[in-house]
Amino acid sequence: MNAAHVQSPPRIQHLQMQGIVKRFPGVLAVDQVDFEVKAGEIHALLGENGAGKSTLMKILYGLYQQDEGQVLINGQPAVINSPSDSIRQGIGMIHQHFMLVPSLTVAANVALGMKSSRGWRLDLDVVSKRLLDLSEQYNLKVNPNTPVWQLAVGEQQRVEILRALYKNAALLILDEPTAVLTPQEVDDLFRVLQKMTKEGHSLIFISHKLHEVLAISHRITVLRDGKRVDTIPTEGATKLTLAEMMVGRPVVLEYHKEALQATADRLILQDVSALSDRGDAGLNGVSLSVRGGEIVGLAGVSGNGQRELAEVIAGLRPVTSGSVQLGGVEVRGKSPSAINQLGLGYIPEERMEDGAVKEFTVAENFILQDHGRPPYVSAGIFMKFKTIENACREAIRQYEIKTPGTDTPIKSLSGGNIQKLILARELSRNPKVLVAAQPTRGVDIGASEYIHQRLLAERDQGTAILLVSEDLDEIMALADRVAVMYEGRIVGVVERNDVTVRQIGAMMAGSSLETVE
Repeated sequence: MNAAHVQSPPRIQHLQMQGIVKRFPGVLAVDQVDFEVKAGEIHALLGENGAGKSTLMKILYGLYQQDEGQVLINGQPAVINSPSDSIRQGIGMIHQHFMLVPSLTVAANVALGMKSSRGWRLDLDVVSKRLLDLSEQYNLKVNPNTPVWQLAVGEQQRVEILRALYKNAALLILDEPTAVLTPQEVDDLFRVLQKMTKEGHSLIFISHKLHEVLAISHRITVLRDGKRVDTIPTEGATKLTLAEMMVGRPVVLEYHKEALQATADRLILQDVSALSDRGDAGLNGVSLSVRGGEIVGLAGVSGNGQRELAEVIAGLRPVTSGSVQLGGVEVRGKSPSAINQLGLGYIPEERMEDGAVKEFTVAENFILQDHGRPPYVSAGIFMKFKTIENACREAIRQYEIKTPGTDTPIKSLSGGNIQKLILARELSRNPKVLVAAQPTRGVDIGASEYIHQRLLAERDQGTAILLVSEDLDEIMALADRVAVMYEGRIVGVVERNDVTVRQIGAMMAGSSLETVE
């Protein structure tokens, strides 16, 4: 194979996975799963975290080998022991986190790992011409000579798709392909996918966004606990029926919100600037306020300053200019512990890095913020273990945290239960202000439903909540006002009921609200 002339694999008219079983130590990850996809269809694969979706697709792409079962392509057994085997047979995969080298051009990324037709000399001119043809054919506009680091997120995804098409992928696996896209970019992607199916490509669409699955797919397969629940036609399916299939019980997807009873501003940021981890401007003159009894949703494509803003409020990132006030007190320059004592609750974006100590027990993580203060200590040094045990048990009961016990290492819990424990810890401190950064990222639908209801209950009790989320559905369901960030700035703050998803999407791409109305 070389970069100029890629041998065409046979077209995939029908792919079948029959009786697939995959075991890991102590875990039956995939249990006798049957799955199929036909030419010209988009087949959605749904399931909670740990349901077996990723494992099943990694088997199809050659990253894992099944313990039992077989893969058939056009009725013939297929041997797939590596991604190279998969690619040779016409199967490509677009990973959720793009596999691109930022310093290389688009053409160089596509040619990477492929032999040149000119021996030691690169044939990037030939690659570029083919890429231009493909980009025109599928309306995937991108300049082959542009370094990847200069591309927006949506453009980088186009490069990934073009790379798969360049290698003549007849079947494409898309793992959470819309996770980092604006609504407008999602629309563009869907048009590309529909064009691909019209030309005979097969697509497997993995997503947790039920409305997108219903909008783009032809059939839907749902996995639960490693087993296939059912495969159904998309026509006639609803969000509620799909959610119930995924969880195994009825799920609430739309929440009743009490009328807004907002009080005075509890959190005020005025002209705040801060550096990013790269040393450039992560925040650039941000002004924002959150009142008691309201939820302000902070929307934006990943990497536009949301994380820096949350860390500035929590005292984890220094402010270079501006003011941060919590309950009327200036907290710029104060330690995270001092800010917590002033009434901040903080659910960090990276729960296992910033929110919990994985080697500590459930109880130890529960008192992480207050381990040196009453009621958990006496005389300033003596731990009151019975009090800690009772408080943790009550949190486990109240927040429905699934754990063998309070002395279980937190690393043994599922992501959803870890997140519920962090939520329980922060809310047990009765915060005046709660910063919830990506509170349901990587969390099952059932746990997401519970976390959403707790946030709404906290709002109704008068807490000021800043909800930082890349999930627009979450923001639209919970927020009273929506602030949108782009390149380290707030481009607009709007009332939730006065704005549409498309308007927010345009603001996420840098437009002001006035230009999209």
